[in-house]
Amino acid sequence: MPGTRVASGERVTLRTVESEDVPFLQRGNEPELRYPLGTPVRTRDQIETAFEESDDDRFLVCLDGDDADPGQVDVENVDRIGFVSVEDADWKRPELGYWLVPAVHGEGYGSEAVALAVDYTFRTYDTPAVGAGAFAFNDASRGLLESLGFTEEGRRRKFMFVDGEHRDMVQYGLLREEWRD
Repeated sequence: MPGTRVASGERVTLRTVESEDVPFLQRGNEPELRYPLGTPVRTRDQIETAFEESDDDRFLVCLDGDDADPGQVDVENVDRIGFVSVEDADWKRPELGYWLVPAVHGEGYGSEAVALAVDYTFRTYDTPAVGAGAFAFNDASRGLLESLGFTEEGRRRKFMFVDGEHRDMVQYGLLREEWRD
């Protein structure tokens, strides 16, 4: 069950991830998500362990119904459509990670969710910049980052073996002063 509302935009809400949300997070194992993310298949136990041991800020991307409460909600009032994380914010430049379920790709929810995560990061942490990476073949993710003002900062050539071949990772960054008010 999604947790407390952390930030809201025009259409999406970021809510805290609760232990009951682990089955939803397993959607990251689906090939449509796993290949563009370059993540390995993980069991439910591995996801639960990572959830319990991580200090990262993790949020569900939700579509809230009219009756959704800002606090703990009934799943009938909230539809989980994705996940956003802010990694390593307490000791180095925060790094964003995100995914949405394939059924909502291309509808603008990702841009809104990542924008909310950027706002959250700059409000919460005294960091001069936020980073994010996308595989060179992931045009949708690269376009999302670029549309929000992220600048390509470098490329890690043949960074990871994904879907049968070594793939380049493109690193992006956004400085605090570049982010819109």
